[in-house]
Amino acid sequence: MDDLAEIRERKRQELQARLSSAAPQPAANGPITLTDETFEQAVASHRALVVDCWAPWCGPCRILSPTVETLAKDYRGRITFGKLNTDENQEVPMRYGIMSIPTLLFFKDGELVDTMVGAVPRPYIEEKLRLLV
Repeated sequence: MDDLAEIRERKRQELQARLSSAAPQPAANGPITLTDETFEQAVASHRALVVDCWAPWCGPCRILSPTVETLAKDYRGRITFGKLNTDENQEVPMRYGIMSIPTLLFFKDGELVDTMVGAVPRPYIEEKLRLLV
């Protein structure tokens, strides 16, 4: 019986370590990288989250990327920014009906409050960010 308890405890610790390492961590100088597996936890654990759905081959995504990087730095501590590669992660885009990229998803307190499609200028994004702060 003692061996069984020891095995259970070891398995519990392994699972806890695996789950905590899979959780997206706030980035010091930019957006967090999200996957289909980490997306829900990120939405639930950040009061305000903006997710940039993008792909490496997408020209407008490459245009928008520096803006998202800068916003992540400028709003650090108030709004978390994440990036989701839609080529590598297809569950989330399907769930949210994303048909064009780049698409920004704006979440507040775990709820989707707005979306924005296209490589839009920073002032337009900041208008939406007011919904989150």
